Amino acid sequence: MNGHEVTLTLTKAEALVLFEWLARVDEAALEFAHPAEQTVLWELEGQLEKTLVEPFSPEYDKLLAEARKQVGDEPAASLPTKK
Repeated sequence: MNGHEVTLTLTKAEALVLFEWLARVDEAALEFAHPAEQTVLWELEGQLEKTLVEPFSPEYDKLLAEARKQVGDEPAASLPTKK
């Protein structure tokens, strides 16, 4: 690869929900078509872990619940659709 980077933008709530899911599936037995897929998920989880302070808060469960509610309450029109 030529080293080009891609930047993704997430709200804090989206990042927290994604981090929790990645941490949870990290412990699950997922089937990957190629080892690179697992590597990318680990990299993404590590970047979120370096960015987020909420997972280290004693209020983490409450913060996660609020983030899930916020993300879940977003109007469906704002979600990307597959074409």
